[in-house]
Amino acid sequence: MSELMSAVTSDMQTLFRQEVELARAELRQEASKAGKTAGMFGGAGLGGYMVALFLSLTAMFALDNVLDLALAALIVTAIWALIGAVLYHKGRQRMRTMSPKPEQTLETLKEDAQWARHPTG
Repeated sequence: MSELMSAVTSDMQTLFRQEVELARAELRQEASKAGKTAGMFGGAGLGGYMVALFLSLTAMFALDNVLDLALAALIVTAIWALIGAVLYHKGRQRMRTMSPKPEQTLETLKEDAQWARHPTG
């Protein structure tokens, strides 16, 4: 009987260690996604800054030189606006797919608890 209890205890310890390692792996994966998403939001912020900068330059040059220089600055502003919008949209999409919970670990923990209650089932 003591050997059986020792084996069950050892198995439970091994199972617990494996669950902790699985949780760590899932959290690392989610942290990597979060880092990439933050980079996209950073890019969108830079794009927004550039829009403001070039829009200001456009207004300034439009008053000074009515057509040529202002049109060029407006085109650059539109390009930066597009870049910022695309990065923001992609970052927002990725943010929606992220899950802060280690789903796989939670599922296997539920299965382990069910097995512990009914080891022969």
